[in-house]
Amino acid sequence: MPLYEYYCPDCEIVFDALRSASQADAPIACPRCTGLEARRKLSRFAAMSKSNGGESRSLAGSGGCAGCTATSCSTCGQR
Repeated sequence: MPLYEYYCPDCEIVFDALRSASQADAPIACPRCTGLEARRKLSRFAAMSKSNGGESRSLAGSGGCAGCTATSCSTCGQR
């Protein structure tokens, strides 16, 4: 099931929710204020693949960790 990112204009938070693709744009309650005005955000993603030699390489996405050569996020500080 995909992980979608939502923004609540009532309390101005961003939150994630695991939902089926058919439910992605259906109303969802904000976990903080329980309002139903939250809307799905357009999110960026990165896809990685490991070669036979064990090296990771970027398949898609840009920014964030997509171009990072570190072996863990604790190395570069990205979250």
